[in-house]
Amino acid sequence: MARVAVVSGGSRGIGAAISKGLHAAGYKVAATYAGNDEAAANFKAETGIPVYKWDVSNYKECAEGLKKVGDDLGPIEILINNAGITRDTMFHKMTPEQWFDVINTNLNSLFNMTRPVIEGMRERGFGRIVNISSINGQKGQMGQTNYTASKAGDIGFTKSLAQENAGKGITVNAVCPGYIATDMVKAVPKEVLEKSVLPLIPLRRLGEPEEVARVVVFLVAEESGFITGSTLSVNGGQYMI
Repeated sequence: MARVAVVSGGSRGIGAAISKGLHAAGYKVAATYAGNDEAAANFKAETGIPVYKWDVSNYKECAEGLKKVGDDLGPIEILINNAGITRDTMFHKMTPEQWFDVINTNLNSLFNMTRPVIEGMRERGFGRIVNISSINGQKGQMGQTNYTASKAGDIGFTKSLAQENAGKGITVNAVCPGYIATDMVKAVPKEVLEKSVLPLIPLRRLGEPEEVARVVVFLVAEESGFITGSTLSVNGGQYMI
C-alpha cells in the first residue's frame, strides 16, 4: 500500500516539484496551500494531486487539516515542511509584523505540522520528515534577519527531532536550496541575475525545482533509513560546508 505524504506549500514552486516527484515515485500525496486558490486548482487539475487549504502558522488549522488528510488518504507517514514566506528589509527598519509573520510561517509551522503526526509515526515505527531550509539559513543574508533566523531554526529543529525519534524508525533531515528557478527568482531582472547572482554560483546557473525534489524523494525512500539529522545543500556550490 502506498505511503501517504503531505507537502506544505505543495502547489507552487519547489513545493509543487516535490509533490509531483513524490507522486511519480508512487506515494499518495496531499499538497497544502495558504491562499492562491487559482494556482491550487490548476495544480490539482494538472496533476490529480489533492490540495488542502490551511494556514501553517495556525496550530488548530494544521491539526484539523492533517486529520482530514488522514481520513481521506490514510495515516501520514511522510511530511515535507516546505511552506515559507519572505518579508525582506534591513533589521533596523523591520516591523514586529515582518518579524513574526516570517517566524510563524517558516519556523513555528514545523511544530504546527509535525506535532499532530509524530505520535502516529512513532506508534507505527516509521516516518520520514524533510524540512526545507535555505542556503541563507546556513550563511546568513543581509536584509533577511527574520528569514535567516527562521531557516537556521529549521536546521536546529531537524537535528533535535532526529535524535529524539531515531529509535522509532523515523528519520528527520533538512534540505537547503540555493538560488532555484522559481517564479520569484525568475522575476529578478535578467541583468541582475547575470551580474550579481550567477557569478556567486560555481555552476553558473540557477537550480531547477526538480533538482530539489529529487533530493527529497531520495531522503524519504525506504532505502534511506540510515540518513537522519543531515543537512543536504542544493546550491550549485555557492556555499560549501
